[in-house]
Amino acid sequence: MRMIDLRSDTVTQPTPEMREVMYRAIVGDDVLEDDPTVKELEALAADALGKEAALFVTSGTQGNAVSVMAHTRRGDAIILSLGCHIADHEAGSYAMLAGVSPCFAEEDNGILHPESVAALIRDDSDILSARTGLVCLENAHSGGNVASVENMAAIYAIAGERGVPVHLDGARLYNAAVSLGVDVKELTAHCDSVMCCLSKGLCAPVGSVVAGSRPFIHRAKKLRKVLGGGMRQAGILAAAGILALTEMTGRLGEDHDNALYLADKLAALPGVHVDKSLVKINMVYFSVDWPAQSVAELPERLLHRGIKILPATGNTFRFVTNRDVTRMDCRTVIDALKELHS
Repeated sequence: MRMIDLRSDTVTQPTPEMREVMYRAIVGDDVLEDDPTVKELEALAADALGKEAALFVTSGTQGNAVSVMAHTRRGDAIILSLGCHIADHEAGSYAMLAGVSPCFAEEDNGILHPESVAALIRDDSDILSARTGLVCLENAHSGGNVASVENMAAIYAIAGERGVPVHLDGARLYNAAVSLGVDVKELTAHCDSVMCCLSKGLCAPVGSVVAGSRPFIHRAKKLRKVLGGGMRQAGILAAAGILALTEMTGRLGEDHDNALYLADKLAALPGVHVDKSLVKINMVYFSVDWPAQSVAELPERLLHRGIKILPATGNTFRFVTNRDVTRMDCRTVIDALKELHS
């Protein structure tokens, strides 16, 4: 049975072309800096993201970790949004690895208020407070919201005036750019460093890139080594990353359209509530007015129909579209829900 997998875009399978270029990739030892395919990917990523240099890392979590570590010193505070990946979905790496503490700014669905960021910044003159070492933005946010260029620019200007760097967790950066109808560089112009996943909607099987200034990338590369990220013949993976950046970014609108289609059809079902104004990328969050047992049983009941979803958080589910989920698949999902809750 072919499965329809709406758990996340992390489940996206590499394309046949990716598998082919991985097989044929010319490789070297990346730790010794002679893997030509990794070098090609890093140069491509630096140019695409509008930065001086880039670094291939194993994952978004590793990319964010080396970025926070490279920007801060132990004992610093970092400003970020409650519910962002760095705060809630990376196993506390900011505390364990960088030795920094979180400082949560006011927000709207993951989008930081610039005035709140300004009010939270501290320097070394205050002996009672941790120095602010970094502001962390996330775009698109893990909850599916997208920050405007103006919002990012305002926060970057505030941080810059106070001498605080800004890191952008851009795990779904290209989704944010497609949603806003802008070039990615219009977003990365308002950060000092950026992490971008090559997997998820871009379909590479493994890996992310971090981009920033050359001195920053030099520090990040050493920290990547500390974290065990020296992958030797990594060109096999980097080859898929090259296709992710050159051929897959232009198709993300299809995923967004399918998410909107799901949102429309879900909203028409009895007992289902969707705020369609928050469906900005490939994620649909919806709550249900169903008995608790029905909510708990839904993943298993859909699985028997060839549909994979994550368990609910409370009474809220998340569906995530990706390259492997077609419009016909979306119709199949809606039909299954109708049958189960008619």
